[in-house]
Amino acid sequence: MPRVVAAFDFDGTLSRRDSLVPFLRRLCGDPPVLAAILTRLPLLLAAGAGRVSRGRAKEALLRPLLGGRSLADVEPVAGAFASRLLGSGMWPPGMERLEWHRGRGDDVVIVSASPELYLAPLGRALGVRAVLATGLEVDARGRLTGRLAGDNVRGAEKVARLDAWLAGDPAEVWAYGNSDGDRQLLARADHGFLRRGPGFTPTR
Repeated sequence: MPRVVAAFDFDGTLSRRDSLVPFLRRLCGDPPVLAAILTRLPLLLAAGAGRVSRGRAKEALLRPLLGGRSLADVEPVAGAFASRLLGSGMWPPGMERLEWHRGRGDDVVIVSASPELYLAPLGRALGVRAVLATGLEVDARGRLTGRLAGDNVRGAEKVARLDAWLAGDPAEVWAYGNSDGDRQLLARADHGFLRRGPGFTPTR
């Protein structure tokens, strides 16, 4: 019998809403984050409309806010932010599905475009098998560059990360998402579920 894997998007699927901007606000404060968003608004809007890659837009936002910061200084903030999310930022129906899968003994993984920086400690607290999330580049001095390490984990990249993690092992895949960025992951799954209203709806 193949193992059962439950792959969850994070923002808006396990969490109540987007997590990146709240994390940046906690790390940097509101004025720098607002300034970075406003000065890059045309690029961010173009990414939302699909005219430029979301990875490029994400890097444009992250460079002035994270570039040059010591990873050792940022990690405690990321851990505290993960704890705060677990306290009040999670979406109850998503968490109920996660716990249902864990109760069955399924392998639960988080597959997300949000940074691994804070999703990794959150995933450890939740007891998931793996966190397949967007990495942030760190230079030889241990400082964040503001660039991504690898591709933004969205769309087809979610499928690529999950398949790489499975390493060719047969698995019955359940997948949960809430946006167009999860479409390929839901299509790849044997059982796909999209967040709609108060819960999840099967995609087929």
